[in-house]
Amino acid sequence: MSPRDTRTGIVLEKMILPALEQGGYKFETQKVIGNRPNGRKHKIDVIASKEGEKEILISLKWQQVGGTAEQKVPFEVICLAEELINHSDKYKAAYLVLGGNGWTLRDYYVSGNLDKHLRNSHLINILTLETFISKSNRGLL
Repeated sequence: MSPRDTRTGIVLEKMILPALEQGGYKFETQKVIGNRPNGRKHKIDVIASKEGEKEILISLKWQQVGGTAEQKVPFEVICLAEELINHSDKYKAAYLVLGGNGWTLRDYYVSGNLDKHLRNSHLINILTLETFISKSNRGLL
């Protein structure tokens, strides 16, 4: 079995890092922050912070063509919400950034409609790539 192609995720990561830097954030990438509810390691794409503030979790999903990324969104929301709830002393927010133009459910996800299905989804900021970059480069995360 060959390893999965994660190059598009790396490109998305490299797209947001300059915006974070412009917004005054320091960051780490690809850091294990604990375990997911299924017991597997939870590796977060980016952890950002400003001096003296709690950290911000940033998970990135890229959907260039139809595929499984949008099916992974609800589970990622569950995982991020668990981290925020269990480590509220450490993390102030979590963002799930949806990039690419292959999404069929992006508008549904960013509109907050998951709230009626997942109890703690309101804790997670689900944004398009463009909205996230706009907020982060102005230091508004």
